[in-house]
Amino acid sequence: MNSIFLGIISGLIFGLLSVIIMLPMKFEDKLIAIIGSFINRFTIGFLISVTVLSMYGWTKGILIGLLISLPDALITKAYLPIIGIGIIGWLRW
Repeated sequence: MNSIFLGIISGLIFGLLSVIIMLPMKFEDKLIAIIGSFINRFTIGFLISVTVLSMYGWTKGILIGLLISLPDALITKAYLPIIGIGIIGWLRW
């Protein structure tokens, strides 16, 4: 399967899972929070699929998930949920 197509599918699935997790939560601007989360998780799923690094797939997934999730975690100070869900992207491998 084409890695770009797989990346889009992985990104959509991971992004939708993130949205489902966030739906019952309360935010000041819930729509923006959900859109931001979807884009962040879509990016993780996509990049894990299309990035070529000379390491095990699960290691690459954890690294990409951590690096992309870290800025949002620092801004919101919600380290565990954001980084935790971000590194779960490695499960695709």
